[in-house]
Amino acid sequence: MTIQTAFTYITGAIGDLYDAREAANIAHIVLEHITGMNKLDRLVHKAKLLTPDQNTQLKAAIEALQRLEPVQYITGIGWFYGMELLVNHHVLIPRPETEELVEWIVQDAGHRPSLHILDIGTGSGCIPLALKKSLPPAQVSAVDVSPDALEVASGNASRLRLDVSFQLMDALNPQQMATLPTFDIIVSNPPYITQSEKSTMQQQVWGFEPSLALFVPDQDALLFYRHITQFAATRLSAGGALYFEINESLGKEVVALMENNGFKEVLLKQDMFGKDRMVKGKI
Repeated sequence: MTIQTAFTYITGAIGDLYDAREAANIAHIVLEHITGMNKLDRLVHKAKLLTPDQNTQLKAAIEALQRLEPVQYITGIGWFYGMELLVNHHVLIPRPETEELVEWIVQDAGHRPSLHILDIGTGSGCIPLALKKSLPPAQVSAVDVSPDALEVASGNASRLRLDVSFQLMDALNPQQMATLPTFDIIVSNPPYITQSEKSTMQQQVWGFEPSLALFVPDQDALLFYRHITQFAATRLSAGGALYFEINESLGKEVVALMENNGFKEVLLKQDMFGKDRMVKGKI
């Protein structure tokens, strides 16, 4: 099979699952992963035959795509803030909305020296790594309850040569969290999808991404926000700020929670899609 034929083969195999544009984009990602050739090179060498091993990889990739597995898990790569990150089923796939949260923090932080930043529930490490990349003088730390996620995050830090400190810790355990020092900025993209919302989600998400990082009980949708806000109220330095990514339906509730815990200038911000997605408050 040639490279050009392989492209047509992929788009045809997933054409009923994705629109034409998304199917083509997925095909390009898969072929770059399999061949190691970028889009231009593949165009120039479109008549080049795939090797037997590449054909085997192609078949496996198509079978995974037809099961609705996200292409990032198939290639093991997710892009975030200009960084190539390793991802697997133990971590969420980094998303563009979270890049906006990082950009908000970077803009606010400017070039302040000696910032100490904490990311809670780090997953792949995308947030703290992007912050360290953008704010090199900052001291950046991150915690997660999943050892497997921390292994991915640490691996990404090593590959990118970014100095971020990772620690195994449960954000819902006040005794563990109390062992941490003070910070100038605390940020979190915690689990915020209620179990009842699962039926409205794409299978690509709930079928493959880690439930531990996605879902909260219907009866306590603010579970992580409450614990993290209470922690931040005691662990932020004077003038420090807490940033959250949020469930679009919980904006007012998160704002009220932060204000009730002593935060001032609490601001709810929309993402590129016009959805309530981020909240910031100062202590």
